[in-house]
Amino acid sequence: MLDLKQIRKNPDAIQERLSLRGGGYSIDEIVNLEQQQRELETQRTKLQARSNEIGKLIGQKMKSGSDPKSEEIVALKEEGNQVKAQLGELEPREKEFKARIEALLLALPNLPSESTPVGKNETENVEVRRWGDEYLPENPDILPHWEIGEKLGILLFDRAVKVAQSRFVGLMGAGAALERALIAFMLDRQIQAGYIEVMPPVLVNSASLQGTGQLPKFAEESFKCDSDDLWLAPTAEVPVTNLYRDDILSDKELPIRHCAYTPCFRREAGSYGKDTRGLIRLHQFNKVELVKIVRPETSEAEHQSLVGDAEAILQALKLPYRVLELCTGDLGFGANKCYDLEVWLPSSDSYREISSCSNFGDFQARRANIRFKETGKKGTQFAHTLNGSGLAIGRTMAAILENYQQSDGTVKIPEVLQSYLGREIL
Repeated sequence: MLDLKQIRKNPDAIQERLSLRGGGYSIDEIVNLEQQQRELETQRTKLQARSNEIGKLIGQKMKSGSDPKSEEIVALKEEGNQVKAQLGELEPREKEFKARIEALLLALPNLPSESTPVGKNETENVEVRRWGDEYLPENPDILPHWEIGEKLGILLFDRAVKVAQSRFVGLMGAGAALERALIAFMLDRQIQAGYIEVMPPVLVNSASLQGTGQLPKFAEESFKCDSDDLWLAPTAEVPVTNLYRDDILSDKELPIRHCAYTPCFRREAGSYGKDTRGLIRLHQFNKVELVKIVRPETSEAEHQSLVGDAEAILQALKLPYRVLELCTGDLGFGANKCYDLEVWLPSSDSYREISSCSNFGDFQARRANIRFKETGKKGTQFAHTLNGSGLAIGRTMAAILENYQQSDGTVKIPEVLQSYLGREIL
């Protein structure tokens, strides 16, 4: 959520940065409503002060022996009643203005950071680096991961449709073992890197989704339980970040670094016809997520280290990838700066996203009311939150099935996973 005080003080500067995102976002209505709300607040404050003054005057006169039915006291009481009636009209109007302002604020995305490249869409993202060209496969006849997976009997797309619907997959035998091995390997590596593992609920309430920015804007992207205020988590970012919702942390507790494995659930609304085959765009998938809650002054450094922690998994697996810095027009809703890691998929001769590492500044912390207090100082301030995939398991499996595919139709197991699986070949 954007800072209303900053919108009030620097409306032109806020609008300018917001416009870099595209999408036609505007703060004009917020500015107008907030001005009206503040005018009402001023009226209410004056009326409340007069009401208090009248009450005090009546008390003083009664204490000094004045007749309660005297003309002066009766007049004061009548004025007091009129003031209370006016307050009764103003207070709900002021609350309505505040609710409308909050609803508009919740619908606005984060401001791009000053260092985020300016651009209209994904075609203007900036490639930062590539890694692993020496590991690009030499096999010229690589099958798409879904084909080799079905040939090996480890990916069950048709049977999953029978159980659920399209864009679900079942894993069999070595496929299930590989998924489990990837989860364990990624968690082990991130714990070694200093993250504390969490296994959170995967059903989350509306307040949690609002806190991290999925609600109200992206309700159609999530699966909701009809009988409860519960949703299937679209990513572990939601439950892990919201573990600290409404908390005031001590500065000694920061930084907080968590890793978490969860299944994730997304409707993929608006992606009709995209990646209908394979493991790239499923309604249910597994992911290891990295979440940080940090002090504002360490935010940028923590972001860079988060990206490095996600890259370390791809490097250990020897999967070629590249890092993109997203431009202003391609930033996610809550991010002020973001790097995407894209892994090489030889069957499509392209890099595909496997991790998105975002810095949210205080955007999520304002929505979720996550604050911290510095020792010896008065007041509190909002923390900064960050997260990134470390990694998406299904997409990692797809990359392994293609990049490690052999000409005889088998798939080698990356060396770092062999001890988890107890085998070298799929």
